[in-house]
Amino acid sequence: MGALRERLERFRDEIVAGRPAAVERQHRKGKRTARERLDLLLDEDSFLELDMFRRHQARGPQADDRPPTDGVVTGSGTIDGRRVFVYAQDFTVFGGSLGAAHAAKIHKVMDLAVRNGAPLIALNDSGGARIQEGAMALDGYGGIFHRNVRASGVIPQISVVLGPCAGGAAYSPALTDFTFMVAETAQMYLTGPDVIEAVSGERVTHAELGGAQVHGTRTGVATFVHDDEESCLADVRYLVSLLPSNYLERPPSAAPCGAAASVRPRLADLVPAEPNRPYDMRKVIAEIVDDPDFLELHEDWAANVICALARIDGEVVGVVANQPLVLAGVLDAAAAQKAARFVRFCDAFGIPLVTLVDVPGFLPGTDQEHSGVIRHGAKLLYAYCEATVPRVQVILRKAYGGAYIVMDSRSIGTDLSLAWPTNEIAVMGAEAAVNVVHRRELAAAEEPAPLRSRLVTEYRERLMHPYYAAEQGLVDAVIDPAQTRAEVARGLAMLRDKGVAPPARKHGNVPM
Repeated sequence: MGALRERLERFRDEIVAGRPAAVERQHRKGKRTARERLDLLLDEDSFLELDMFRRHQARGPQADDRPPTDGVVTGSGTIDGRRVFVYAQDFTVFGGSLGAAHAAKIHKVMDLAVRNGAPLIALNDSGGARIQEGAMALDGYGGIFHRNVRASGVIPQISVVLGPCAGGAAYSPALTDFTFMVAETAQMYLTGPDVIEAVSGERVTHAELGGAQVHGTRTGVATFVHDDEESCLADVRYLVSLLPSNYLERPPSAAPCGAAASVRPRLADLVPAEPNRPYDMRKVIAEIVDDPDFLELHEDWAANVICALARIDGEVVGVVANQPLVLAGVLDAAAAQKAARFVRFCDAFGIPLVTLVDVPGFLPGTDQEHSGVIRHGAKLLYAYCEATVPRVQVILRKAYGGAYIVMDSRSIGTDLSLAWPTNEIAVMGAEAAVNVVHRRELAAAEEPAPLRSRLVTEYRERLMHPYYAAEQGLVDAVIDPAQTRAEVARGLAMLRDKGVAPPARKHGNVPM
């Protein structure tokens, strides 16, 4: 028995150490090994590995090399004492390529995550499907995608791309709730530069085609982009601290901090009373939430809308807000997609929604109309209409046209609508409204400028004054900006036990 135990320990140590030359190559690329990454991600000594001794059973060319683990490390550990399930592809073994045994290990850990109601975290670093295993590799990917979809809305799913994630492998991060990418080392694409050049003659680098900056700024595939693996994995830990383990649990709470009695006079100074003057909505959010270093998603994509996870009086909330610094805070196709997916995630996992509104409308233009802004805007409308979590709307300044409706208005089901004294809720701005309603009168006037000024003033006083919407019951209260944090906290406390039965149906048909 002593000899057998010694042999077991020696074998384990060899597997953990890996192939020295391959490990050295990984380090030269500025990348950590799979196990080094798990050490950064998980609590110390919490990792329980599964299938360490698994080997592929393929037959055929170059199939004699059968290293243990088959290029992926799977198991479970804890983050701040909370259970998570993980798999980390190991680029030092077959380039992290996916074969049947590799896929079977991932399938097992995904199934365990769902059965135990715990988040799943995938560390991706793979050359793609293992060509030598042919259709079995493709079948393995299909099993992963099927499980991603079955787990969607049941447990949080987090993908971390730390190297290549090519071909079919890219679909798994696209199906999960959050995707982290590390600049310089991470790439994600369906067809690589060589194939593109062979088919179209276009030359493009890996980074230009599917690097972290591309997906963080242009495609919206990357939720977060980091400069290095250490900060990336630290942010994964922070994200997990804000999420429930599954859809049946409440998000983790922190100690209350007296938000319901908090006064923030700086809010009145941050937002100009003039509706067309820009300001940074992030500074407003920082005054309302507990920690000014809230977690913003898709920071550099569709930046005209902000989506963030934060806490108010210790409770996790999702914040959706227009950003007047970018495109004046208008909604466009990309912003609607970004906000819709975030709203649906928060609703799936019981995270209350706080919507901060300062929106002049949807972005006009043929490019937007032809790119399907109607369909994409309908996604955000659908997401809010479907959401059953507590919902609080705060109208800071402008709320014009269809964009007002879409930004969680009373008519689509918000539970509590608050407005500042600077609010303007209307079909359009006063100047534009006067130009439409009084166009003939203005055209016939000898001096249209003073007439227009008088008509604009009258329109504002009759239909856009701060209490007009409150008089109609569309706003529950007009509040002092300094009281916003307190009013939102009290509103969320009031709605904490909200319950809504979903309609009897299989599922709705989201305007994809």
